Amino acid sequence: MNSTPIITDTHTHLYSEEFDQDRDAMIQRAIDAGITRFFIPAIDAAATQSMYDLEKNYPENVFLMMGLHPTYVKDNYLEELAHVEAELSKRKFYAVGEIGIDLYWDKTHLKEQQIAFKRQIQLAKQYKLPIVIHCREAFDEIFEVLEEEKSEDLFGIFHCFSGTLEQAERAISYKMKLGIGGVVTFKNGKIDQFLNQIDLKHIVLETDSPYLAPIPFRGKRNESSYLVNVIAKLSDVYGVSTEEIAAVTTQNSKDVFGI
Repeated sequence: MNSTPIITDTHTHLYSEEFDQDRDAMIQRAIDAGITRFFIPAIDAAATQSMYDLEKNYPENVFLMMGLHPTYVKDNYLEELAHVEAELSKRKFYAVGEIGIDLYWDKTHLKEQQIAFKRQIQLAKQYKLPIVIHCREAFDEIFEVLEEEKSEDLFGIFHCFSGTLEQAERAISYKMKLGIGGVVTFKNGKIDQFLNQIDLKHIVLETDSPYLAPIPFRGKRNESSYLVNVIAKLSDVYGVSTEEIAAVTTQNSKDVFGI
C-alpha cells in the first residue's frame, strides 16, 4: 500500500453513453491514478437504471445522487419530480442533484426550472441531504432561490463553479463548496486568477466527465483520471503539494456527503 491520499471526483457522469465502449477500462484508469470515490449526479428518470447498474458493479467506489437536471425540466417536469421523490423515499442517496437553473440553452422553462429547483431543495432538507447545484448563465436566479430557502440545514456543492470572486463568496455564504474541474486549466477560465483567495476548505474536485476536459485534453472526451491535471493546476494556484490538494478536497467531500 502506498500512502497516496484518496482522490474524490465529486461529479462524474460515468453512466454516460459516451463511455459505453470502454467504461470499465476508463474507471480502472481513474482507480489506478488514485481516484477511488465517484459521486454520480442524476439527470432524469431515463438515467436511473444505468446509475443503479453502475453502483452494482462498483459498490465500493460509486455513490449516487438523485435529482432532475434543469435542462431536462420540460412540460412533463411534475412527472419527473414525482420520480425523484419516489426514488428518494426508497433508498439511500448521498445528495439531491444535479439541480438548479440553466438559461444557456433555453429560457422558455425558467418558471418550471425555478419550481423544480425549490421543490428539490425542500426534498434535500426533508432527507437531510446536501444539494448539488447546476448553474449556467443563471447566478442571479440561483441566488434568489437560495436566499429564499437558506437555512441551517441547506448545504452542498456549487458544481462546475465558473463565476467571479464575489459570486464565489456569495455561494460559500450559503454553505456551498465550490466544485472545481477542467475550467480551472483553461486560459480563458478566469477562476484561476482569484481562486487562491478562497480557502481550500471550500473547494471540492470534480470532472463533470464526459464534459469539460482539462488542458491538454480540452475538446476531447473527459474522464475521471484527468482529475490529476486539475490537481496539478490547483497545486500551482495554491502553492501547495498535489498530496495536500487531494487530501483536503477529499476531506471536504466527506464533510458534504457524509461518507
